[in-house]
Amino acid sequence: MWSAQETSGCDGRHATVAAHGVDRKVRRPILCFILTAFALMTSSTADLRAEGRTAKIVGLGASTCKQFNGDVVSNPMVRREYLAWAQGFMSGIILSRPPGVDEGLDLNPATFDLITQLRFLEDLCARNEALDFSEAVEALYKRLRREGKT
Repeated sequence: MWSAQETSGCDGRHATVAAHGVDRKVRRPILCFILTAFALMTSSTADLRAEGRTAKIVGLGASTCKQFNGDVVSNPMVRREYLAWAQGFMSGIILSRPPGVDEGLDLNPATFDLITQLRFLEDLCARNEALDFSEAVEALYKRLRREGKT
């Protein structure tokens, strides 16, 4: 635990800092820099976490499963467009992963081809109409990750 005494202002004087029960004299500019850097890092990290949660999905993926179900019934050819959107979205997921994670993941494995993927999405959306289509695609991505491990 850190604590500081006599830290008002960032002039050239010393401040007493206690870290884990050990008191040390530190020049105030250094202390100000450390405290400011810590505050900036903390707020930047919080902003990044919040930013990840507020990403706006666009295109066909912004639909609900209910909309997907209705579109597929009224125009079966639109299935290809939804599947193309899903493949692009999953490609984006792969690109956003850290190095070494999901590298080489096949989005069209012979054991779980595109027709099987489309059926997976249709079945999932039939059971969960309130689900966003993008969430169904995330479930498909997780299924493909399991497929890649077998």
